[in-house]
Amino acid sequence: MNRDLELLKKYIPASSQAEALKKYHEGYPLQYIIGDVEFYGYPIKVNEDVLIPRFETEQLVEKTLNLLKKYQFTNPQILDLATGSGCIAIALKKEYSAAVTAIDYSSKALKVAKENAKHNNVQIEFQNLDILKDDFFGTYDLIISNPPYVAYDEKVDEKTKYEPQDAIFAAHNGLEFYEAIAQKSCQVIKEKSIIALEIGYNQKEEVIKIFQKFFPNAYIYGEKDYNDFDRFVFVINNCE
Repeated sequence: MNRDLELLKKYIPASSQAEALKKYHEGYPLQYIIGDVEFYGYPIKVNEDVLIPRFETEQLVEKTLNLLKKYQFTNPQILDLATGSGCIAIALKKEYSAAVTAIDYSSKALKVAKENAKHNNVQIEFQNLDILKDDFFGTYDLIISNPPYVAYDEKVDEKTKYEPQDAIFAAHNGLEFYEAIAQKSCQVIKEKSIIALEIGYNQKEEVIKIFQKFFPNAYIYGEKDYNDFDRFVFVINNCE
């Protein structure tokens, strides 16, 4: 908490600190008060139109970059689904020579993502599409996503009430976006490719089953986050 207060004093003008402190003590997220966060070393603007990036998502980026290097992808075509603030797309673009397309159904989120891309001096193609309803176009070496995955009856941190709820919760016990991504990825994924996903801590087995149905010959596995929770699923197609 002391660190939070130090950040407030550092980034908020003195004339606004009393109001900012009041909001903070009422549970309003510090990141929204300050207006930006650091993600994978890059500044990312955030407001109530986008989720606040988490450390786990940084780990998703790190693991995905390692896979791109391991399997020697050169100038890959990357598709980031449910991009939100654009943090994943921006980090991948900054760290790897690639063409990146980022999709979100929310025009408000895309506005933030475009501002973040401009601020970080990267070229990303943004598309206003709905994962659940719309088809994807193009062909991709990597599809990556941190989609909504919390079941509607699952208990969450009280502070998440300030974040866009449709970027947190999903139907089918939190699995509906993985079902859509698995089905639609078949239409746009290259023969040699990677699908990288952030998941809920209790969803590994179900998500793996979903992707095994559509990618029966792929190597599909889960990995844990820094807190030893199951947090990621990777689908490796013809990379060996």
